[in-house]
Amino acid sequence: MTNFYQDNEDILFHMKNMDLSSVVKMREDDFIEKDKFPDAPQDVADAVDNYTKVLDIIGNISGDFIAPRAPDVDKDGAEFKDGEVRYAKGTQEALDCLKKADLMGITLPRRYGGLNIPKTIYAIAIEIVSRADAALMNIFGLQEVAETIYKFGTEEQRQYYLPRFSRGEFLGAMALTEPDAGSDSQSIGLKAYQKEDGKWYLNGVKRFITNGCAQISLVMARSEPGLAGGRGISLYIYEREAHMVLRRIEEKLGIHGSPTCEMQFNDAPAELLGQRKFGLIKYAISLMNGARLAVAAQAVGIAEAAYREADQYARTRIQFGQPIRNITAVYEMLTDMKVMIEAGRTFLYEASRLVDLKEGVEEIIEHHPERAASLNDDLKRYNKYVALFTPAIKTYATETGNKICYDALQVHGGNGYMQDFNVERHTRDMRITNIYEGTTQLQVLAAVGGIISGVIFERLNDYEKEHDFSAIAESFNKAKELRKYLEKAVNHIKNKNDKVYQGYHERRLVEMGNDVIISYLMCIDALKADRKKIVAHLFIAKALIHCRGIMEYILTDDNSTVDFHEAVIG
Repeated sequence: MTNFYQDNEDILFHMKNMDLSSVVKMREDDFIEKDKFPDAPQDVADAVDNYTKVLDIIGNISGDFIAPRAPDVDKDGAEFKDGEVRYAKGTQEALDCLKKADLMGITLPRRYGGLNIPKTIYAIAIEIVSRADAALMNIFGLQEVAETIYKFGTEEQRQYYLPRFSRGEFLGAMALTEPDAGSDSQSIGLKAYQKEDGKWYLNGVKRFITNGCAQISLVMARSEPGLAGGRGISLYIYEREAHMVLRRIEEKLGIHGSPTCEMQFNDAPAELLGQRKFGLIKYAISLMNGARLAVAAQAVGIAEAAYREADQYARTRIQFGQPIRNITAVYEMLTDMKVMIEAGRTFLYEASRLVDLKEGVEEIIEHHPERAASLNDDLKRYNKYVALFTPAIKTYATETGNKICYDALQVHGGNGYMQDFNVERHTRDMRITNIYEGTTQLQVLAAVGGIISGVIFERLNDYEKEHDFSAIAESFNKAKELRKYLEKAVNHIKNKNDKVYQGYHERRLVEMGNDVIISYLMCIDALKADRKKIVAHLFIAKALIHCRGIMEYILTDDNSTVDFHEAVIG
């Protein structure tokens, strides 16, 4: 038997050492449900024990049931016939298994049939499932649809939809993208109109919709024809019926088990979610926080699978009289892969924890308005941190995940290019992660403001105040040196006061910022285990070279690509 939770020592390390006390207390509202529901925890330790049991179940299902079916799911793919989508056999079997285990609404409150699991634990669950089958995550990981209905829906909507999500009767989709509105959500053209009886209807086309065949879709539509841009957009709950036609599913490079649909709405009835005009400026932002974490977790899970394939292959492949794992060029690649995975994981769990803290404060304010005044500063601070960390982790996890899969295939040599080996599938599946739910270029735009404005340095100050790094002074001094590189680069760009020059270096700034954040987080991890001291040392050593090079380039004021790109590309 293979358990993808129990066999991952790094996940176990984080579950043992993460401080979830504040998250748990807010999530459980100081344990007011402990006498209402038999599965409600009595205290923090009881809650963490519950989380461990849930992850153990997911790990067992992923290792023993989902992973063995993944190669056939990839070969068979989702099928489109007579206007309907049929999941691959292995996908449907996996969904049925997860449904029987009561895992289809794990983040929802207990009163709606959920397990009230926080985002941090959900991110671990998504990572584990993604290691088994990345395509299945695109269905299992869309529980954010139900979460959004919980956050912004009426109680009537909650009572109708959420128990059905928890029972697995409803699966979800986020219908945001259109043929002419991909990354530019403000140009959405699908129309929502209201009849005299107050009911809403949708007209238009959505494209590239993951699991668009689902029973429930959250549809972004233009409800205010007189308002251009984001202020004219609202969000709607659409329950599948005859007025929406699935036109096709896409033939994709990877994640074949996940149907990517084109949806045509023909006066399709829908319900407004929340308030008009808030679809893009409020609700989509909430959706995207969850989506960014989910895709980042997916990338970490695929990377873990690819690394394990490469490591196992390198142990057994004999060349020149020895396993290729003994060859310097190969073991350096494997070591770098492992370090990058652990870097992405610690970053992912920290970003998820910050989202949990932000949402926990929001819940307290909603249910205990008398406490709002004392919590407003906390909410502002967490909002700033989440706005930086969620696009930053998606950038890091997906870009390094692609590098890890690239190198994992390389370790296999020619065999890696063959479909007989799982690493070929992992490489194809990984490629979409830095594209969907916002390309890396868009994540950079979302994250760079938190670097230029100094939010990143506020968070680093928190880490310095909360931890005594004297036991790992050598590594932490180097992490602080990284911080100085970033500060110098940011100050130079701010003093230059040139928007074009800033735009040219935004991705480089985010890459530096990610290296600095991860270096601090790895130093925190190093305080808890000797092995993590080595991992931190290895990460920071190469980050210093990377960030020093970026800083020096920014300080040169070289603008030649901006000046001469047209001469090169026409």
